[in-house]
Amino acid sequence: MAALAPEVYKAMIRLDASVRHGIDPTILHLVKIRASQINHCAFCLDMHTKDALAAGETTERVVQLSAWEESKHFYTAKEAAALELTEAVTVLTDGFVPDEVYARAAKEFDDTELAHLIAAITVINAWNRFGVTTRMVAGEYQPG
Repeated sequence: MAALAPEVYKAMIRLDASVRHGIDPTILHLVKIRASQINHCAFCLDMHTKDALAAGETTERVVQLSAWEESKHFYTAKEAAALELTEAVTVLTDGFVPDEVYARAAKEFDDTELAHLIAAITVINAWNRFGVTTRMVAGEYQPG
C-alpha cells in the first residue's frame, strides 16, 4: 500500500495518528487487538499484541480478549463497553449497532471520547481490510 497507493497510505497514517490523541492508550490497544481477531488479520494481531505487551499490557488480558465476555473480570466496565462497541461496529451483522450497545458505551465515555473510540474502531477495521486483502504476513513486526 505504501508503495502502490502512497497518498492513501499517508492519509491512513494521519487518520490513525489523529484518533490516538482522544482515547486511552490501553483501550486503544484492546480495541485494535479485538477488531483484528474478528477480522482474522494476522499481521495486525502480531503488531498490536506486541505493541500492547511492550506498553505494559498483561499477557493474561491479551490472551483473554477473544473470550472477553466470559472473562469480564479482567476488564473494567469502560474497557468492556469499548470491546462490545468494537464487536458491534466491526461485524454490523444486522446492519446497525444495537442501541443498547451504543448506550453502554455512551455511559462509559464522554461525547468526545466516544467520537474518538468510534473513529479508532473504524480505522483499525480499515487497516485490517488492507492487511487481509493484501495478504500481509505476520511475524516480522517489532515494536518501535
